[in-house]
Amino acid sequence: MRFAVAERDAALAEAAGEVLAKQVGAEQIRAGWPGGRTESVDAVWRTLAGVGITGALIPENAEGAGVGPPLGLGLGLGLGLGLDENALVPLMETLGRSGLPVPAAETIAVGAPLLAAAAAPQLPAVVGGSALLTVSLTRAAPVPFAARADLIAVRVGDGLRLYSRDEVETEPVDSVDGSRRLARVHAPAGGGLLLAEGPVELAVAYRRGVLATAALLVGLSARMLELTVAHVRERHQFGVPVGSFQAVKHALADVELAVRFARPAVLAAGWAQAAGDPEAAVRTSMAKVLASEAARRTARTAIQCHGAMGCTTEYDLHLYAKRTWALAADWGSPAEHREFISRRLGLTGVADIVSEGAGT
Repeated sequence: MRFAVAERDAALAEAAGEVLAKQVGAEQIRAGWPGGRTESVDAVWRTLAGVGITGALIPENAEGAGVGPPLGLGLGLGLGLGLDENALVPLMETLGRSGLPVPAAETIAVGAPLLAAAAAPQLPAVVGGSALLTVSLTRAAPVPFAARADLIAVRVGDGLRLYSRDEVETEPVDSVDGSRRLARVHAPAGGGLLLAEGPVELAVAYRRGVLATAALLVGLSARMLELTVAHVRERHQFGVPVGSFQAVKHALADVELAVRFARPAVLAAGWAQAAGDPEAAVRTSMAKVLASEAARRTARTAIQCHGAMGCTTEYDLHLYAKRTWALAADWGSPAEHREFISRRLGLTGVADIVSEGAGT
């Protein structure tokens, strides 16, 4: 049996990667921070929407205002590409590697499929990239990108409801990664469009968000490792490249190993969700733990290998490191997912296991 990313899934990620390689750099990432010109970020997002990424998990027969999958991917004429969670991993890895400050997990993995299921009239604008959508399933927590999103979906009572910006009050919140534009959202008890209700629907949406975030972290890790390897090859000390030092080689090898262990776990979680595997929730939590820890380790090692320059927030590496620190804690921290896994496995001494794991 051969395990590999399906051709259609890989084609979408490659198409997105071509756009990102041409249009996204440190300038676009910095533009997402408060005070930056987000027009350039929004333009890239619309281009990516034209590739079809926003409709990746939407059924092919979903109808909209003349929006359809481009680039000859051989799919239907509706709004969606009709892919499943297997497609999320390579796509989100690609987006994570770019560092583009957009609500990718919130839109592609969670929001857009829910809008399609609810036949929401806002779906064509979201899929077309003209309306920025963000989602949070955690009550009372700051919502990523809520400070600039056009549409915001939050938990109200037992359901997830969609609001336009003028229907809610937002209170900006500082974040280690300012490009995520966090804000607390105060939504009215009534109103809004119900997108999901009940524990089953919300659990499916949550798992997709966790999966997408884990894949973003794998992509971020790959980018930080790439930047660091290039730096230690070029940086010389005592007449030789820094990368020739044994301590540097070992540190980067450990990072590479951590990322290589995390990526298959994320792919397995995507397969489990797509296949309806009973252990999908556990596999997804395992993927988030491994991806978060690999990314944190990569960020720490990358900064260390860059020396004093790596500690400056003006250096491009920090754009990716800050995103890593934010996403590692988002959609459930490693400690929270360890606790969930422990409970599902019926292990005793859960608190001790979580405490020990959080310190690694």
